[in-house]
Amino acid sequence: MKVHIVEAHASRQIGVFNVQWIQLTHSIPDPFALLITTPVGKVFHTADWKLDSGPVVGEAYREEDYSRLGELGIDVMVCDSTNANVPGWSTSEASLYKGLKHHVEQAKGRVVITCFGSNIARLRTVADIAKETGRHLGLLGRSLLNTHAAAKRVGLWNGIDTFVDPHHLGFLPRDTVLLVATGSQGEPRTALNRLSQNSFRDIELEAGDTVIFSSKVIPGNELPIEALIERLKAMNVDVITVDNSRLEIHASGHPAMEELKAMYRWVKPACAIPVHGEFQHLRANARLAKSVGVPEQLEGKNGDLYYIAPVKGIRRDAVKTGRLGLVQDKLKKLF
Repeated sequence: MKVHIVEAHASRQIGVFNVQWIQLTHSIPDPFALLITTPVGKVFHTADWKLDSGPVVGEAYREEDYSRLGELGIDVMVCDSTNANVPGWSTSEASLYKGLKHHVEQAKGRVVITCFGSNIARLRTVADIAKETGRHLGLLGRSLLNTHAAAKRVGLWNGIDTFVDPHHLGFLPRDTVLLVATGSQGEPRTALNRLSQNSFRDIELEAGDTVIFSSKVIPGNELPIEALIERLKAMNVDVITVDNSRLEIHASGHPAMEELKAMYRWVKPACAIPVHGEFQHLRANARLAKSVGVPEQLEGKNGDLYYIAPVKGIRRDAVKTGRLGLVQDKLKKLF
């Protein structure tokens, strides 16, 4: 398969679709929204986004890019709903340095920070804190190692490279170690989960160590995360989460209410299609769109088919969704 690398604001003709890539911000560097134009209509698809003026890695958003869309007559805006019921404005990635550094400085033993493995900006922030606090930095988990390697390869790493080989971490004084580990959602085979069960090969946590959850709970993961935290507490490890920290230690990659309102006001779509979230989030997004003057909102669910032009509507349950199974004979043919 041929891979096409597309720069910001580039346009490509793909069959009947003219597609333009528009710079946004998220918890990964340089995400893009898509302006999709056809002879019968224009669709603005946000994908995952937020409005972050200090993204740490990647370019900041530009309001004029979206205000320009408001002059084009956008028929439909397909929009991220994940935080549509959260008041205010999402936290900037750049604002987390103070809170994370405070907790690292207060810790007496090892510090483990767990976050989403794809968040290069969070890794950069933790690397800066390690340097400022005189701690050795270690990465635990394959996805973190892959993310760091990819960031270096494409020029998104800023030269801070003080990582310690995981095999050596157990030999360093505890108060000189700062680790980043996968497993913020309680996934069973991740580094933090194994640390909580004393089954990680290179290092064991001890009483007085600190684990910081620089993440939020994804709906559906409540039970495994609670079980993980209980195991850590049983080891007499100090656990810091967004709920018990008075300082910001996590920034969502999704827009809160005021960001959604701002984007709708800039783009001025004729219709809003909320996506990405549970029913409560989709409904909240639709109501926000209506509150700022978007004339029409289409609320659907997985499997629904949306009609955009010449009339707008939804065909319910048009596509089967859910888990798909492949029998072994079919797998053999594929591979």
